[in-house]
Amino acid sequence: MELLKQKIIDEGIVLSDQVLKVDSFLNHRIDPPLMAEIGKTFAQQFRESGITKILTIESSGIAPAVMAGLELGVPVIFARKRKSLTLQEDLYTEKVYSFTKKEESEVSIARKFLAVGDRVLLIDDFLANGEAALAMARIVHQAQGEVAGIGIVIEKAFQDGGSKLREQGYRVESLARVASLRDGIVSFAE
Repeated sequence: MELLKQKIIDEGIVLSDQVLKVDSFLNHRIDPPLMAEIGKTFAQQFRESGITKILTIESSGIAPAVMAGLELGVPVIFARKRKSLTLQEDLYTEKVYSFTKKEESEVSIARKFLAVGDRVLLIDDFLANGEAALAMARIVHQAQGEVAGIGIVIEKAFQDGGSKLREQGYRVESLARVASLRDGIVSFAE
């Protein structure tokens, strides 16, 4: 997606050869017109997949997931990282390790939001080692649903998450695949 790649070039900040900061349009401040285009693109890619629900993890995956849900006309569920007084019982729960935060957390969703046979599109902001996507996939499998695909806004193609997911048979569509962050420069993979 050329619009996204240009946004990464113009506003992304390379913090190291492993970390790309995109807080000016995706992770802290959200660019609504860009998110609308991202949602349209995901909808085009997965429209024929029979999606019944979209699942993401709070918080940076919510904006692209909502826009895709709007385009596909399906509900969006987000896995919560911390349990609250209103999210205590009858949950699907999985552990997920965050590459950026260097910590493991538990994510949960209420069982009532996923049904047997749901065809679920997973959407996330970044794909590095694939841990978040795998945790979401395990939740879908717990609910006896099917992962119909995985939509990623930015894939770090130099890390093993994408290949790990594809080797397990998941359809992964990444809108921008970053090949390298060397010397403060973002280069893209095809």
